[in-house]
Amino acid sequence: MNTIHVDVVSAEETIFSGEARFVALPGEAGELGIYPRHTPLITRIKAGSVRIELADGTEEFIFVAGGILEVQPNCVTVLSDTAIRGKDLDDEKANAAKAAAEEAMKNAKSDIDLAVASSELALMAAQLSALRKFRLRK
Repeated sequence: MNTIHVDVVSAEETIFSGEARFVALPGEAGELGIYPRHTPLITRIKAGSVRIELADGTEEFIFVAGGILEVQPNCVTVLSDTAIRGKDLDDEKANAAKAAAEEAMKNAKSDIDLAVASSELALMAAQLSALRKFRLRK
């Protein structure tokens, strides 16, 4: 069977390392799909969900807060400051963080404050979207 080695690494730890048949993730210009023997590629990725179809047909699901993707013919590496396993995503925390970001946007006193709050709001919206996708797959 044709597989590709996949590593998903956050700033704190390796989140996933194993063999896969297929990887799908959010590229800057749209969804990327990676199969074994893919053309080498380095690109940035957006916040969203990484779906890894394992060799046995099951799926691993990981939320990333953006990052870098490196693809070699036999290896895929996803580097992200923040990566969370789908099963570890928390509805309450994400909704609370989204509400805090919305409040921060309302109370922003400068363009920088507004930009930081807007970025945090976009990240939490992506995390909640990833969480919904993960829950639908179960």
